[in-house]
Amino acid sequence: MTDAPVIQPSADVADSARLGPRTRVWHLAQIREGARLGADCNIGRGAYVGPDVVMGDSCKLQNYALVYEPARLGDGVFIGPAAVLTNDEFPRAANPDLTLKSADDWHAVGVTIGDGASIGARAVCIAPVTIGAWALVAAGAVVTKDVPPYALVVGVPARRIGWVGRIGKPLVQDGDDWVCPESGERYVQEGETLRPAG
Repeated sequence: MTDAPVIQPSADVADSARLGPRTRVWHLAQIREGARLGADCNIGRGAYVGPDVVMGDSCKLQNYALVYEPARLGDGVFIGPAAVLTNDEFPRAANPDLTLKSADDWHAVGVTIGDGASIGARAVCIAPVTIGAWALVAAGAVVTKDVPPYALVVGVPARRIGWVGRIGKPLVQDGDDWVCPESGERYVQEGETLRPAG
């Protein structure tokens, strides 16, 4: 077995993009200039990775996910089908005089996603937001403010309705702690944040 990345012939990968070992890029995906993808990533059909986007190891972009620059994704991040990470706080196609905007007419802002976090299908993360490690954004949610680690957020705009562990299952409260029903891992809540116990 080779460690070389696998790129389907219909994918468009810029010469200056860097793909880590065993990363796979599927049909019609586009990886732009300067993008850096870690090892063992999987880029689905029709997915888009913008210029200079950075993705860690073992990330998965499902079909037609759109990750606009300058997004930063940690290790093990999941981006569901047709999810979007935006990059423009004040989007306009044209200037006030109706001349077409160029790259010099706006400042791109990015979405930052921590290790192990998951973004559900057709969710939209409005830059600049930070999604904490191991958080779970539900399908169809619209994230307009930062999401703490381990948070489970749903809705438009997204709001926290609970906590999830590293496996992704909702945590169950046990006294002052939160517990993963599958792994038994315990977590401690401090205000609006959660951390592993011990």
